[in-house]
Parts: sequence; structure tokens; C-alpha cells
Amino acid sequence: MEMADQKTVAKSAVSDNGLRPKSIEDFDPPARPRRNKYAMACATLASTTSILLGYDIGVMSGAIIYIKEDLKISDVEVEILTGILAVYSLLGSAMAGRTSDWIGRRYTIVLAGAIFFAGALLMGFAPNYAFLMFGRFVAGIGVGYALMIAPVYTAEVSPASTRGFLTSFPEVFINIGILLGYISNYAFSKLRLSLGWRMMLGVGAIPSVLLAFGVLAMPESPRWLIMQGRLGDAKTVLARTSDSKEEAALRLADIKEAAGIPEECNDDVVEVTKRSTGEGVWRDLLLHPTPSVRHILICAVGIHFFQQASGIDAVVLYSPRIFEKVGITSSDKKLVATIAVGVVKTLFILVATFFLDRIGRRPLLLSSVGGMIISLGSLGVCLTIINHSQTKLMWAVVMCIASVLSYVAFFSIGMGPITWVYSSEIFPLRLRAQGCAIGVAMNRVTSGVLSMSFISLYDAISIGGAFFLFMAVACAAWLFFYILMPETQGRTLEEMGQFFGNYTKWRSVAREIDIQRNKEVVNGNGGNGEGQLGK
Repeated sequence: MEMADQKTVAKSAVSDNGLRPKSIEDFDPPARPRRNKYAMACATLASTTSILLGYDIGVMSGAIIYIKEDLKISDVEVEILTGILAVYSLLGSAMAGRTSDWIGRRYTIVLAGAIFFAGALLMGFAPNYAFLMFGRFVAGIGVGYALMIAPVYTAEVSPASTRGFLTSFPEVFINIGILLGYISNYAFSKLRLSLGWRMMLGVGAIPSVLLAFGVLAMPESPRWLIMQGRLGDAKTVLARTSDSKEEAALRLADIKEAAGIPEECNDDVVEVTKRSTGEGVWRDLLLHPTPSVRHILICAVGIHFFQQASGIDAVVLYSPRIFEKVGITSSDKKLVATIAVGVVKTLFILVATFFLDRIGRRPLLLSSVGGMIISLGSLGVCLTIINHSQTKLMWAVVMCIASVLSYVAFFSIGMGPITWVYSSEIFPLRLRAQGCAIGVAMNRVTSGVLSMSFISLYDAISIGGAFFLFMAVACAAWLFFYILMPETQGRTLEEMGQFFGNYTKWRSVAREIDIQRNKEVVNGNGGNGEGQLGK
């Protein structure tokens, strides 16, 4: 009887517009929109650029074994050759922001593939160490372009409901590239010494060719189109990459406001003010940032720094050496073990993509770093025990391998993908390309320093001590993320500003927005786009 009374009350309720009574269904939460297949296809094509970096990381970990033997180079030269690509990629990422604002996001992706293609061929035909370094220089510039542009483009075409899922694609393809690199190492390891490593490096040119053709099917970023005053083209892209007409209209209004275009202006082609075309961007980012922009920049630079400083490239690039320290001496067995690392890393990054828009950035990130801390501690302890033992301890060997696999698994469920998702979605439109370039620059500097010093580091403080150091960095990262970084799940790109600027007070801002949204839902006003703001 009580249930019948509730239905009677619900039916007697009148909606705000007074046209019909409300039913029980009106009080149900809005249905989750279906994934936009067109936006997913665009994100997938753009993110394939990340295979270039992943393949180079994976293939170099094994190829360096044969390069050292063939070219008779020292450990210091090994370190430089392995890590220098990260430093060279700084040039690419520094130029990519301005280039993508000039020629567009899509053609910047084509440029990245073309440069890497040339670099891969140069490395494949390298007759000596100096020529190989030049090939790494060219390939590094292509990698820098690819690293910056893929997350930016993906964030700009993605609807808010699946932005985390789609923007994590670059990290997915980095992991696929790493796995392909590991497999390539094993496949070509049977060839004669002078040919095997050259084939490993030269085959990297193939993905860049496929990428160049795939990009022709992609639309240009709607945000870049609006920055050029091409409203008509932007509307077409937004209509195809949004979950609804209402969302497309909301995204269009947000971008027009950020670009300084009057709301009432609806011509297909409009004139954009000089300020919205890129002038003064570096001043607003670095010299005179607002409190909000300063907070955003700290978060973006911080997450990129901690992603690399917590040791991921040491594990991925030098996994054969780590397994050698454990007691695996056969080259074949070391390469098979590295393939296991690649498989685990790829599987867990695929799992992570499906939870980014359901669980949120912060829970995944904090859980990921917590697991990395435990894994690094375990790896450090076991390597130290093995290093001081006169006999082979099988339990310690198994624990070391398990710790390496758990470390890359925990990295892949949070720290790996969220770094690219978070840093590409928090910057205001005007500052996004250059802001992301700064984040990528920090990422590459840290990666280069770590990659070019890891052998020297573990020679100085032992390999166990090196991983204890990475554990301490991961602890600092956890505190940084917990205190300074707000949740961005489901928020539209253009409203991020209100969460930043107060540093530790962002939680109260989020609560106020949620309270206001709940009031709107109760009053029947929640169906006109607030679903895009997420939780």
C-alpha cells in the first residue's frame, strides 16, 4: 500500500515546464551514453604515434646486448646510446606545440611519423657508433613530436564521458610498441650478430609508414579549427565526436568562449583575435601565470617528473640486466623474460583504460603508486639478498621476477596512462599545446637522466639500493598526488580552471559543485548537459 502511495505522489508531481506530470522514471539517474565509435576511431589512429616511442624503448633493451658486442662499446656508451633518445626528443616536443598550432594537430602527427621513419632507417643502416647516434637524434625528434601531439589531439576530439578512456590510448600504444620491440628482439636474435640488431632497429620504420596513411582518415581537432576561425568545420567534427547534439553545442560554446569568439557569432568562418592565436602564451604560462595556471603547471610538470623518476625506464630498458643480476645468464632466456614484462604491462594498461572514466583519476593513481612502492621495496630487498648471497636462492629469484612484473602491472593501471590523460586535459585551450609540451619536456629530461645513469647508479649504490631510491621517490609522488591534484573525471575541458589555484582547497570547490548539481537534479534541471560534468 505504501508503494502505491509513492507512485501516486510521483505521478501528481508536475515538471518545471508544466507540460506533463513526472513519473518514477524521471527520478532515475541518467543512462550512461554509449561510446562514440567515431571519436574512438580518431583517438585510436592518433594514438598509434605512441607505438614509435614504445617500440624504440622495447627494442633497444635487447638490441643493446648485441650492439655492445658488435661495436665493442663501453658501459658508459651503452648508457648514452640507450637514454639519449629521450633527450633528443626534447627538441621535438619543444617544437611540436608551436608546430601543431601552425599546421594543425593532424599534420603534426604526419610529420612525427615521417621524422621517425627517417631515424629508424638511419639506425638500421648505421655502420658505426657515431652514425647510430645520429639516427637516434633524428628518431628522437620524431618521438618528441608524437609524445606531445597524440594526447592533445585525443583530448580535444573526445566527448567528456569517455575522455579518460580515449586519452589513455597513447599509453596503451606505448605498451604495445614496447611488447613489439621485445618480440622483435627475440625474432631477430637468431640472425648473425652484425645483421640482427640492425634489423631490430630498422623494422621500426614500418609503423610510421602505416601511421601516415591512417592519419588521412582523421578529422582535424575541433579546438584547433575554432582557433583558426573555422566554425563550420568545427561544428561538423563536434557533431560526429559528441554523445548528443546538446553536448556538441555545449562544447562549441565552451571553445568559442576560450578562443575569444562572441557567443552570438555563428558564421562558418570568423576572424580570431591575435591573443587567441598563440601570442603571449609562454608569458602567460611561465612569466605571469594566474594562480590557477600556476597550479595546473605544477601538477602537469610534477606528474610527468614522478612518472619517470620512480624508475619505469630503468625496469623496461634494462630488464635484461636486472634479470642477469638475478641469475638468468642466457641471452634467449633474458629476452623471453622481457617479453613477459611486455605482456603484463600491455594487459594491465588495457584493464586500466576501462576504469579511468568509472573509478576516476585519483583512486587509480593513488592505488597504482601504492602498489609500485610495495613492489620496488620487495625488488630492492630481494636483489640485495641475492647480491650478498654466495649461493643461488631460488625463492629470491622468483620474488625478484614477481616484483618486476607486479611493478609494471601497478604502473600500468594508473601512473602510466593517467600521466598523459591528466596533463592533456587540465590546461586551458590557449595554453594547452605549449603546456603539454612543457610536461613532455620534463618527462623526457627525467627519462634521459635516469636512462643514461642507471648503470652508473647501481655500480655506485648497488642495484638493490637503486630500487630503494626509486621507492623513496614513489613515496614522495604519492604525497604530491594526494595533496595537490584534484579529481578531473568527467569535467569538461574548459571548466577545469575552477578546480585549480587553491592548491589544497580544491576539495571544497568540488563539494560545492556537487551540491549545486544535486539541487538541479532534484529540481528537474539536470538533464541539459550536466551529465557531461561527471561525478
